[in-house]
Amino acid sequence: MRILIVGAGAIGGYFGGRLLEAGRDVTFLVRPGRAEELDRDGLIVRSPLGNILYPSPPHVMTPMLDQVFDLIVLSCKAYDLDAAMESFAAAVGPATSILPLLNGMAHLDRLAARFSPENVLGGQCLISLDRDASGAILHLNDTNQLSFGELSGALTPRILKVAEALADAGFAANLSQQIVQEMWEKWCFIATGAGITGAMRASIGDVIQSGGEPLILKLLAECASVAEHSGYALRSEVRQRFETMLTTKGSKMTASMLRDIERGAAIEVDHVIGDMIARRVASDKHAKAGLTVLDYVNLHLKSYEARRVREQR
Repeated sequence: MRILIVGAGAIGGYFGGRLLEAGRDVTFLVRPGRAEELDRDGLIVRSPLGNILYPSPPHVMTPMLDQVFDLIVLSCKAYDLDAAMESFAAAVGPATSILPLLNGMAHLDRLAARFSPENVLGGQCLISLDRDASGAILHLNDTNQLSFGELSGALTPRILKVAEALADAGFAANLSQQIVQEMWEKWCFIATGAGITGAMRASIGDVIQSGGEPLILKLLAECASVAEHSGYALRSEVRQRFETMLTTKGSKMTASMLRDIERGAAIEVDHVIGDMIARRVASDKHAKAGLTVLDYVNLHLKSYEARRVREQR
């Protein structure tokens, strides 16, 4: 199976690097600056599960993309999706499978509209990654799970081929028959964790120490309500696990959104928080409650974005 990894940033570089080390046919689609880094330094991953140093990994830039791939792994930020779709369009054929690893849910419809619903798989990853100033990818925890599946949940011949291509490559590759449910659950967790740590500019443990546990649980409940009204209620054991993780005293957990804020970068507030609000079912209870926690978090993070854009002018 010919695999195109769109970008060689933290997520794409990590999973693509693992696949390369496992002998899979992988090519990275990169921009000129990243191409220079890969030619000069190779692909570097520093991980507690084993480092990677892959000299000059196979890579291509959009003008040179002239062949169709079997599997395209998409790991860009949600605000870069339009540009990313344009960049890899030439690699998409009728039988190409696109595996997006983006946060939220809106990207599924956008990919289906730009290409075809038949091209699009569901996917998510559970891993904490960052990049340092040199371009090296830093694996920040000991989890490296990638889940994928048909949006219908069917075990089709193509998804079984994808599972075979991703198996035994140095990370947990989970073929799921309920990938949409799992994506909704992750979205609720990300919206809560990113919303709280981003808005408060602090770790979960810091927020808990300051008396913020009720606020965290209320935000999770609001997100869970949106998921339930959309037909994907959080499973009880999953919600319990989320509540435990998000209320652990002394936890140093933060979201990548906070790290982006601290470096003055763009954030996915519209896609992680804004779209959650857009899907919220308006009810008398919400109307009488005034601003919800979701509304507050959205306003806080949108204000950061407005200031960031103003100061860059």
